[in-house]
Amino acid sequence: MKQYTLVAFLVFLYQLSSLAQTKVSGVVSDTNDGPIPFANVVYANSSVGTITDENGRFYLESDNNYSELRISFIGFETKVIALDKKVTYNMEIELIEEANSLDEVVIYKGKTSKKNNPAIDILRKIWKNRRENGVKKFKQYQYDKYEKLEFDLNTIDSSLINSRIFKGMEFIFEDIDTSRITGKTYLPIFLNEAIYKVYGDNTINETKELLKGNKNAGFSDNQTLIAFVKDLYSDYDVYDNYLKFFDKSFTSPLSRTGINVYNYVLTDSSYIGDKWCYNIVYYPRRKNELTFKGDFWVNDTTWALKEINLEVTKSANINWIKDLYIEQEFDVLNDSIFLITKDYFQSDFALNKKEKSRGVYGKRTTLYDNYKFDIKKDPKFYKSQVDPYNQDVYNREDAFWDQARMEALNKDEQKVYKLLDTLKTVKAFKRLYNIGTILASGYIEFDGWDFGPLFSTVGFNDIEGWRLRAGGRTYFTSNDRWRIEGYGAYGFRDDKFKYGISGKYLIDRKSRLMVSLGNRRDVEQLGASLTNTNDVEGRSLASSAIITTGDNTRLTSINLTAFSMQIEPRKNLTLGVTTSFRTLKPADRGLFSLDFVDPDTGELKTEITQTEIATQLAYTPNRKTTGYGVDRIIVNDGDYATLFLNYGVGVKGILESDFDYQKIQFLYGQPWNIGGFGRLTTSLELGKIYGEVPLGLLSVVPGNQTYISIYNTFPLLNFYEFVTDTYASLHLQHNFNGRIFSRIPLLRKLNLRELVGFRAVFGELSDENILLSAPSGETLLAPDIDPYWEYSFGVGNIFKVFRIDFHFRGNYFDNPDARKFGVTGAFGFYF
Repeated sequence: MKQYTLVAFLVFLYQLSSLAQTKVSGVVSDTNDGPIPFANVVYANSSVGTITDENGRFYLESDNNYSELRISFIGFETKVIALDKKVTYNMEIELIEEANSLDEVVIYKGKTSKKNNPAIDILRKIWKNRRENGVKKFKQYQYDKYEKLEFDLNTIDSSLINSRIFKGMEFIFEDIDTSRITGKTYLPIFLNEAIYKVYGDNTINETKELLKGNKNAGFSDNQTLIAFVKDLYSDYDVYDNYLKFFDKSFTSPLSRTGINVYNYVLTDSSYIGDKWCYNIVYYPRRKNELTFKGDFWVNDTTWALKEINLEVTKSANINWIKDLYIEQEFDVLNDSIFLITKDYFQSDFALNKKEKSRGVYGKRTTLYDNYKFDIKKDPKFYKSQVDPYNQDVYNREDAFWDQARMEALNKDEQKVYKLLDTLKTVKAFKRLYNIGTILASGYIEFDGWDFGPLFSTVGFNDIEGWRLRAGGRTYFTSNDRWRIEGYGAYGFRDDKFKYGISGKYLIDRKSRLMVSLGNRRDVEQLGASLTNTNDVEGRSLASSAIITTGDNTRLTSINLTAFSMQIEPRKNLTLGVTTSFRTLKPADRGLFSLDFVDPDTGELKTEITQTEIATQLAYTPNRKTTGYGVDRIIVNDGDYATLFLNYGVGVKGILESDFDYQKIQFLYGQPWNIGGFGRLTTSLELGKIYGEVPLGLLSVVPGNQTYISIYNTFPLLNFYEFVTDTYASLHLQHNFNGRIFSRIPLLRKLNLRELVGFRAVFGELSDENILLSAPSGETLLAPDIDPYWEYSFGVGNIFKVFRIDFHFRGNYFDNPDARKFGVTGAFGFYF
C-alpha cells in the first residue's frame, strides 16, 4: 500500500473555523440499555439525518438551525426530542418497544422482511429504471467538473498539540473545527483544486478528460499525491451492483443482490425540491462484510435517486480505514432525467478503528455542471493525445479560479494556501517532510540527486555471502526529461565489486518517444521469470534473498549492455526495440556450469556471448500513471490488464555472438473483481525458441527457493528444476477478502482473509538443446509428460500486515530434491 497516510500527515497543518449552527451527538439504546444500531436520526421536518453505528452512537450537524430531533427504528416508538441549544453533545436517548412490535429477537437483530416490504418494492422499480437516468441515456455527452481534494489531521487534543513533533509549529493549532460527519476535531493539512472538461461517447464507449486548471496549497510538484488520491477515490456509479474503493468491492445498496445483504425500511416521504420522494433507510444484515449503512431519497415517478448517503460500518473487513462516508445529490433535466450534480467522499485513514484513535481525513468534493448532449465528435478526438504537461494549466491566475469554481472556498480553505508558505520556512516542518519523503520513496533527497533505494542495501546469497549495495539517481522534478541511475555492490564472500549504470532521455513528451542506454555487471538468478526482457536496471529477488531453502548456488555472472528506443503512439500502448549484448558465465564454476559445445567448431566453451535484437509491444488498458517525464509512477498498480509480446532474434557473428535463434514470448495478466466474492488474479504465459541454444539462453521455469510469496513463480520448484524451449504457464490466485471467515463466529472479529491458488506449466525441450548443454553436467528436465501443477491455501490480513501460504505439489514427486510441501509468507500494507 502506498504510504499515503504518512505523506498526508507530514505535508502541512492548518485550522478551520466552525460554520455549523446545530450539532448533536449521543447514543440510542432500548429500555435494557442495549444499543440500537442503525436507528434513523434526523432533524424534524427536514431530510438532514444520519444512522447510528453498531454501538448505537451518532453525530449530526447542519448549517441551519433546528429545534427538534426525531429518532426512529423498526419495532420501536418514534421519539422526538426538543433541542434547546445549538450544540447538544452526549445525548442518551431511550426508545420504547411498540406494543405490537415484532418478535424480540428479530427486533434486536434489526432484520426486515424480504416479502411484503414496500421498501423492496421501490428497490425493484429502481432496478428496472436504472439505465434510464444519467449520461448513459445519451449517445454523446460533455460537462464541466470541479474537483477539490483535501486532507485533514483529525482528533486534535492536548497531547498532540504539546508533542515534540510539532515544536516550533504550535501556531497551526490556534483554531480547530469539528467534522460535520463525525464530530471530531480536525485541521486541514492539504488542499488541491482542479477543473476538467469531460467528453464521452456511449456509442463507441470512449471518454476523455481534459485538465483546464490545477491549483494546490503550496506544492506545484504534487502530481503523484493527487493522482494516487484520485485513484483511491476513483469514479463510481451507485446504480452499479458493486462499488470499488481501496481495491475492495462493496455491495451497493441499489444492487440486485442487495436484498440478501441489506435490511431496507421505508421511513418517510416528502418533497425534495419540487419532486415527491420516498426515503429508505438501509443497513447490513451481517457484520464484517463490505457493506454500507445509510439512506436514500428516490423520486416517485422516474424511480431515480435524488439524494443518497453511504457510510461503511466499522465491522467491515477493510484495513486502515476507520470511517468512509459518501453523499451524492442529483438534479432533474427536462423534468425526467436525473443527473449527478454533487459527490462528496470522506474517509478516515487510521492505524486502528478505536473511537479515539488519531487519523487523517481524505476528502473529495466533486461538482458537475453545464451538461450538453448529443454533440458528436470525431473518434480521433478520443484517440489523440495532447501535451500532458502544460505549465499554464498549473499556473492559472486567481481570476480564472474565481470564475471557474462551482463552489467558493470558505475563509478557512483560503487560509490553507497562505499557511504552507509559512510552514515551508519552519525547520521543524522541513525535517518532518524530508522523513516522510524518504519513507514514501525509499530515497534520500539531495539537490538534484537522490541516494537509494534504501530498501535494497543489504542482501545475501551463497556466492556473494553478505552483499552491500548503494546507488542513486538524478532527480530534479517528477517531470525530468532525462535521468541517470547507477549503483555499486560488493560481496564479502566472493570479494568482487559489481555495478550498473544507465541513462534515459525523453525526446518527445506527447508521443513519449524515449531512448535509453546502460551497462550492468552483476550476479543474478537467471530464470526468475519466464517472460523477460534485457532490462539493465533489473535484478531478481532470488539472487539477494537473505533466507532460502536448499542451496542457492546456480547464479550467473552477467555483463549486459543494452540500447533501446520506445514510443507510446496511444495511451498505454508502448512499442519498443532493444539491442543488447551480453556475456554469461557461472558465478562459481565449481558449483554451477553453463558449459556447451560450439556447434560449428566442436570446441568446449564456458562462457556465452550473445547479441540480440528484440521488439516489444505492451498494452496496459486502464493503467493510471502520474508524472510527465522520463519516468512515471503507476498509481493503480495491479489493477489493470497487461498484454506483452516480445519477439527477439539472436544474431550470430556480431561482436562474436555465438547463436542464431528466434524467440517469441506472450504474457497476459488480468485482475478480476468478482463482486462480493473477492478478487481473482490471473496470468497466462506462452513462449517458444526456434533454433539450438544452450542452457543460459533457454527458458527456465521460475522456481522459488525463498520463503517469500512471489506471484508468477512456483514455490515448490527449485531453481533450474525445469528448463524448456517451449512452454505454456497458467497462474490463478483468488482472495475471498474474508467472505468465508466472516461467517465463522470465532474467526469473524479477526478480519482474516482466505486465499487459494493454482499454478501449472507445460513445457518441452528438444534433444538438440539437451545435447548442446551436455558438458555442463546439469540435468535438464521439462514438464513434457504431464503439466506440472501446484495448489495452495493461504490466510491473509494477519495483524493487518502478514499473509501465510501453504503450498502442495501435485506431481513430479520423483524429481531430484523434490519438495512436496512448503510455506511462504509476505508482509504488506493492504486495504
